[in-house]
Amino acid sequence: MKRILINETLNHIGKSVKISGWAGIIRSHGKIIFIDLRDKSGFMQVVVTPSNETAYNLAKETRPEWVLEITGKISQRPEKMINPKIATGKVEMQAENITVLAKAKTLPFSIEESGMEIGEEIRMKYRYLDLRRDRLKKNLEIRYKVFQHIRNFLEKEGFIEVETPILTKSTPEGARDFIVPSRKEPGSFYALPQSPQQYKQLLQVAGIEKYFQIARCFRDEDPRGDRQAEFTQLDMEMSFVEQEDVMEITERLFIDIVKKLFPEKQIQEIPFPRISYKEAMEKYGLDRPDLRKNKDDKNLLAFCWVIDFPFFEKTDNGGWTFTHNPFSSPNPEFINDLLAKKNIDKILTTQYDIVLNGWEIGGGSIRNHKPEALEAVFEIMGFEKERIKKNFGHMLEAFEFGAPPHGGIAPGMDRFLSLMLNEPNIREVIAFPKTGDNRDLMMNAPSVISGEQLKELKLEITKKKSLAKPKRKAKAKK
Repeated sequence: MKRILINETLNHIGKSVKISGWAGIIRSHGKIIFIDLRDKSGFMQVVVTPSNETAYNLAKETRPEWVLEITGKISQRPEKMINPKIATGKVEMQAENITVLAKAKTLPFSIEESGMEIGEEIRMKYRYLDLRRDRLKKNLEIRYKVFQHIRNFLEKEGFIEVETPILTKSTPEGARDFIVPSRKEPGSFYALPQSPQQYKQLLQVAGIEKYFQIARCFRDEDPRGDRQAEFTQLDMEMSFVEQEDVMEITERLFIDIVKKLFPEKQIQEIPFPRISYKEAMEKYGLDRPDLRKNKDDKNLLAFCWVIDFPFFEKTDNGGWTFTHNPFSSPNPEFINDLLAKKNIDKILTTQYDIVLNGWEIGGGSIRNHKPEALEAVFEIMGFEKERIKKNFGHMLEAFEFGAPPHGGIAPGMDRFLSLMLNEPNIREVIAFPKTGDNRDLMMNAPSVISGEQLKELKLEITKKKSLAKPKRKAKAKK
């Protein structure tokens, strides 16, 4: 007999079927035993009576979270026993045979509650158990549906999905890189991408005019409450576009996601309001304002755009650095100032951020597509010619072969999903997140590698010498 999912049992009333899953709550009412069996589709109440001695004896031994295979007849529940809270609440199974597929130890925590009542570290250590919660399973299902919706939407808009490399080159892009040593070239290293920024621009040079990717990104940042060392963003890039084109399609995409997948949500204002960086700072004191008219309404979504950012800002040592992205283009009226490297503090960039309920959920810009403009950005930042060539020579060379005007955006999907699902942090919408300090307690990572691996990579670990002063020997008493 072929196994069916629990939610399919409604189509088999009066028939014997086979279901499999995890035992939930087990109850004894007199001589009758009730087992709530759970699979990915829902719950089924299984009734076991003494008339079937073998199944009954197994049911008496069964403990929560044992994995069972049960065959039995699906029947209507008595009127008074109907459970309207579950999809299969009008039926139950009369057990004919029970097979124990796997036993389970007592779980380190209850999976019946939200999980918020216990510490993060134990939840992360036993994440595969934590994910048995209905809430977290639902979050992953919705995450999948959102990603699939994005793919379908962008395909209709003429985009193609292209995967870009995970092993790449270390370049200064704002955050610290994760470094990977090369075994074949000792002393040389790859980096994990902070974003596919350079690759997606090179795809525009290649003539892939509409690109997207659900991309994994990696940043070795210091611990922060709601950040992850690895995260997911929707990466998009388009050729022959202006700022308005990128913002328009991004806005339509988010509106479509909300209307189709989150119909209970209400977007406060369409089209999304636009605020300059200067106005946002003067009026709200930050560049990601929360524009909700009623902040107690969890289903109210206040999107907005923040535009006209300063291109550069002062560093601690008095030099200049970019505010968002070194590959951005200035607003057209400032291109001559950029090339002349003057009036630097007044140059505004084509950067645009999309903000939702006070959280930045994405940012993008129109890019510099001419080598002299990109080179000017790095010169303003104090890079010498040799360093520019070393770090970004491949980009400058590519732009010499005919690069189209292009621009894009990269919304952070973990943040967007946590807001849509009313979750307190992004870890609740990621299958296997790290802790706040970037540890994977389930896999015990990061971890020490073997001496043999270090030898293969031509690496040595140097222990830091103690700075403690040596203790003086005690003088012998005379």
